[in-house]
Amino acid sequence: MYAKYFKRMFDFILSLGAIIVLFPVLFLLTVVGAVAMGGNPFFTQERPGKNEKIFKLVKFRTMNNKRDKHGKLLPDEKRLTSYGKWLRSTSLDEIPELFNILNGDMSIIGPRPLLVKYLPYYSKAQHHRHDVRPGLTGYAQAHGRNASTWDERFEYDLKYVKHITFIGDVKIIIDTVKAVLKKEGISAEGQATMGDFIDYVNEKRATVSEV
Repeated sequence: MYAKYFKRMFDFILSLGAIIVLFPVLFLLTVVGAVAMGGNPFFTQERPGKNEKIFKLVKFRTMNNKRDKHGKLLPDEKRLTSYGKWLRSTSLDEIPELFNILNGDMSIIGPRPLLVKYLPYYSKAQHHRHDVRPGLTGYAQAHGRNASTWDERFEYDLKYVKHITFIGDVKIIIDTVKAVLKKEGISAEGQATMGDFIDYVNEKRATVSEV
């Protein structure tokens, strides 16, 4: 009953309240980000939402747009600025997603919205992570963040989708706050961000074919 009738109402009320309370922070980070990034402080990207409907996610930018001599973007770890690292460590880069939640594209709690290009690589079971709205945070973010393996993240996401409760959402919020304060799992081992899912799938397929 909570997931069907009340979760969206809570999302709207909480996101609107958070936007009002955090407006000074939003304004400050917008100004500082514009200076630190030398222009637009926001990062927007298409992501799949509920029922795999595409929406435009908005965050604060954490990486510059530096390219190599061939015009190709440099690897994430070379484009991630010190300011961007700080934003990620505090999860302040996610604050603009409150507008996505207010708009109904996202939820406070749910599986994190991943890249559109990953959709063809999901297993039949993994597609069910899109049975609900993606979240600002989720079970996976409260238990490992980007340090979790892809298999673990999907396992956590599907577990959440099957068992959505009000108490469960409250626990995830509390555990997420703890993880952020401890700065746990900000990035995958040896990388600035979570590794690419397509590379992960291809590596698994190659391993299976070798056996």
